[in-house]
Amino acid sequence: MTKIYDILIIGGGPAGLAAGLYASRARMQALLIEKTMCGGQALIADTIENYPGFPDGIKGPDLAEWMTKQAEHFGLKIESAEAAGVENKSSEKGPFTAKLAGGGELKALSVIVATGAKWNSLGVPGEAQLTGRGVSYCATCDGPLFRGKEVVVVGGGDTALEDALFITKFADKVTIVHRRDRLRATKILQERAKANKKIELCLNSIAAEIVGKEKVEGVKVKDVLTGKEKIIRCDGAFILIGLTPNSGPFKGVVKLCPKGYVVTDEEMRTSVPGIFAAGDVRMKILRQIVTAAGDGAIAATSAERYVERIKGAEYPGGK
Repeated sequence: MTKIYDILIIGGGPAGLAAGLYASRARMQALLIEKTMCGGQALIADTIENYPGFPDGIKGPDLAEWMTKQAEHFGLKIESAEAAGVENKSSEKGPFTAKLAGGGELKALSVIVATGAKWNSLGVPGEAQLTGRGVSYCATCDGPLFRGKEVVVVGGGDTALEDALFITKFADKVTIVHRRDRLRATKILQERAKANKKIELCLNSIAAEIVGKEKVEGVKVKDVLTGKEKIIRCDGAFILIGLTPNSGPFKGVVKLCPKGYVVTDEEMRTSVPGIFAAGDVRMKILRQIVTAAGDGAIAATSAERYVERIKGAEYPGGK
């Protein structure tokens, strides 16, 4: 007979691990599945300085390891698997069925989607090798690490300019590289960027290579009109060309926003009762480890209350 879990958590980043911690401490029969290693984007972060409790910062892989061990310590079961989709249940008290990419299926009374999002990359030489060594996709995360240094920001949209302006609080110089002859960001952001003495624009140009051996030493840019190349010497390269949520398996199952993020309420409930979402995969204003962990805690609590309700148990103060 197929085992039916109370809560199936899909994704092992900070949101999924926090959900697993709260679910296991609540003595829920919870299973977390992750297709690679637990930790999510924390795994590629060299130093994390904005997660509470670590005044000197902490290495991303170390934080991921500790979060995983803590969840397992309280009984969370973790398996290596990838969800290909979720089928709705046939009755209110019946289980959801998660189809696995390698074949097989899992059943659970509730599901927490914590599959995260991936930063769009350039795919140029040096980018992957130097990620976490000067290449960053998050100004809020890594901007303060470049105090007194020079950086390149690749992108011309709102996020790129907002983050470039943020980085100027720390860096001495920020060069914005954009492939067109004009920026795509809103006019007010363009005005602020052009008025900022620390910002220099490099238009009609693309980033062709991230230069460096052990760390970023520069960005090779190519003029799209002349084909000429040059190297902009810098200490860091921020690739800010957007995010793509890992919500593909849930399209047509739960409501997604136009950009593909899962729509939830403040209790992490999706459009389908019994399916919750947490972390970067959901529509939200700030995508950080600390907010992902908070989402996971709320999602697990909401899932616990949902499961107890359909089992017929009373939950004090629950809905």
